[in-house]
Amino acid sequence: MSSSAMNPPIQDQLQTLTISPLTVTLKRLPHLTDDLPNLQTQNNPLQNNSFYHLCDDGFYISHSDVILRQIVFDFSGNFPSSSPHLAYHRAGPRKEIFFNPKQVCVAIVTCGGLCPGLNTVIRELVVGLWELYGVREIFGIKAGYRGFYSGDPIRLDPKLVHNWHKRGGTVLETSRGGFDLQKIVDAIQNRRFNQVYIIGGDGTLRGAVKIFNEIQRRKLNVAVVGIPKTVDNDVGIIDRSFGFQTAVEMAQEAISAAHVEAESAPNGIGLVKLMGRHSGHIALDATLSSCDVDCCLIPENKFYLEGKGGLFEFLGIRLKEHGHAVVVVAEGAGQDIIPRSDSEKQKTDESGNPVFLDVGVWLNSELKRWWERDHKGELFTVKYIDPTYMIRAVTANATDNLYCTLLAHSAIHGIMAGYTGFVTGPINGNYAYIPMEDVAQAKSPVGTKDHKWAWVRSITAQPDFQFTT
Repeated sequence: MSSSAMNPPIQDQLQTLTISPLTVTLKRLPHLTDDLPNLQTQNNPLQNNSFYHLCDDGFYISHSDVILRQIVFDFSGNFPSSSPHLAYHRAGPRKEIFFNPKQVCVAIVTCGGLCPGLNTVIRELVVGLWELYGVREIFGIKAGYRGFYSGDPIRLDPKLVHNWHKRGGTVLETSRGGFDLQKIVDAIQNRRFNQVYIIGGDGTLRGAVKIFNEIQRRKLNVAVVGIPKTVDNDVGIIDRSFGFQTAVEMAQEAISAAHVEAESAPNGIGLVKLMGRHSGHIALDATLSSCDVDCCLIPENKFYLEGKGGLFEFLGIRLKEHGHAVVVVAEGAGQDIIPRSDSEKQKTDESGNPVFLDVGVWLNSELKRWWERDHKGELFTVKYIDPTYMIRAVTANATDNLYCTLLAHSAIHGIMAGYTGFVTGPINGNYAYIPMEDVAQAKSPVGTKDHKWAWVRSITAQPDFQFTT
């Protein structure tokens, strides 16, 4: 008898395995009652909404409904059990709320750079607050954080924001910098805002954490929620940030144009610079989905130009074999090898971020210099495309529009339930409430050791850029 007949298949052996012990730590969310224990609750007004079947079990989310961050396990049981697995409160409506909708005064602000979907989030916050909870005092803060103290807010209602999701950018306007903690919280207090919705990236969220802490210090009955926005998809913990899928879709158009230009010239190179200061998610996903890219350069994987295994050697071989090549580079790639002065190394923008040099312009120049030096007299062309502002400014696609709606409604339900100092977003496909400080500090780099990056290298055949001696 064969050994396979004696031993049942591995999946039959493991199908009833109990994974034990499994220690789960629930990440605690700040709540208004932490500092204001005498707050009164009331029934959720959704009870009276004819569109919802509230008699069905499971409509309301309980405090014990959680989402596990880690859902992949080694079913053999050989996994570390010493470190606890994290869980987060599940997003959604609660049966009891801690705000009287008639006494709610809302501030909505957008900060940082543009991103597809900003207007959709604003619209859905306004419509959700108005239609689901009966809130009537809703205001937009203009021009980012500085708008709290430098101008008057604008009153928002469903009629005003009705078509905002069809527009790119942010109708509320945005800016970098202008963060003055005391002035901002003074304005929140003086204007009697008691719900603050802050839409922005990691820098904005770090500011939101400071606002939340100052509000707690003053023991104000004000809840703060962050809605993570970064087209680069570099916010950690959550599955993805809104606008990312639209950005990848638009990036493919730039790559297609670069491919046509490269194919249409002898020894043609199409060079496309995409967004991604600290992470190369847009470049990676656009490369995988376009199938026209010969080399993808991202911040997480350093590269070099000259010598064996370098970019020039690879492109020389590719041009000899195919007559053309397409290179995609994320804006944060190559910053360590671009020459810069001491003063340039110290420069920061208004948000305190280091100012990056333009890797696209530099690489365009270096490619031409290389060809002139090593292939003098041979035809050669580089077509450089930088679609950054075209991508940032477009309206969100259908997938991102739906995502923005779910983010907005999740934020509303959470803040009405009295939670504060949190961010909402999907974890493993399920929407959760996550402490704001955790998200503000978390990053989401491309894993250059995982299967996805290996997939990129397998379809481009590009070198790993490991120096050889």
